[in-house]
Amino acid sequence: MGRKHRRRADEARELGPAYASRTVEAHPDGDWVVQRVTGSAATKAYRCPGCDQEIRPATPHVVAFPAEDPKGLEHRRHWHTPCWGARDRRSPRMGR
Repeated sequence: MGRKHRRRADEARELGPAYASRTVEAHPDGDWVVQRVTGSAATKAYRCPGCDQEIRPATPHVVAFPAEDPKGLEHRRHWHTPCWGARDRRSPRMGR
């Protein structure tokens, strides 16, 4: 059986051209780097921290991480677009 490649914790991956729409947004908890991901570029499933539901492959969504964090790419999170837009108005759901 072949070995599975595992990325080391200190080995942050740069975001590719599918993440071209990068902006910095100011929020009450600080500035965030926000990148829109197209449906064709979304090839994996992720768990949205806003609603604790799965973001299915081929679903357009948002990737965000703190702008001031030197390890920002390591702390990035994938959000549903509406969940990211409502994050200042509600708290995260934490029940699976």
